[in-house]
Amino acid sequence: MLLAMCSASAQTYTNNYPKELQKLAAKWAKKGEWKNGFNKAVPAPTVNLVEFYIQYHRNPEEWKALFKWLQSNDLLKVPAGRIPIEGTNLTVSVEDGDNWCSQADLKAGKGSESHHQKIDFMYVVRGTEGFARLDHETSTANPYNADKDRKDYKFDADKLEQFTSIPGTFNIMFPCDWHVAKVKTQEKSQNLRVLVVKVNYKL
Repeated sequence: MLLAMCSASAQTYTNNYPKELQKLAAKWAKKGEWKNGFNKAVPAPTVNLVEFYIQYHRNPEEWKALFKWLQSNDLLKVPAGRIPIEGTNLTVSVEDGDNWCSQADLKAGKGSESHHQKIDFMYVVRGTEGFARLDHETSTANPYNADKDRKDYKFDADKLEQFTSIPGTFNIMFPCDWHVAKVKTQEKSQNLRVLVVKVNYKL
């Protein structure tokens, strides 16, 4: 069994694992055992594949149900709102809206979060979503809100890792991924449709 051990270093944005585990997880992700027929998107380069490997094997039924639902539905036509995945406790939040977090908002320390009990699975099916991940070395956590399963942070905006997500890839933010979603991008339109699923995090 793989243990969720991490080590910190300068400019750390997610858990670090030994190279042999990274190679194992990358091979597993590329082989596609996790897909179960899902062929609409692949993990974004920013996804921590070792965390994905660990969590998938600790909770395979939820992950299988999630990917089956995504494959079985027209994701551009399903109605906005919250849609339960039958036979599970999972809910798909279908969100139509705009990126809202500007660089000025980031400078002001707005929008950060992480979770203890849930994993954020985020899949853009229309448009482009901006993201930022916080540096573990310079960011400090505010008290955890157990009722909302949320922690926010004081962070240095100059040390954020910023990237975008487009259709054809999905992002997964594990508890070790302290992040800001819906960051404004360089695109002309900030409008997007994104699906968000809170998957249970298994210790």
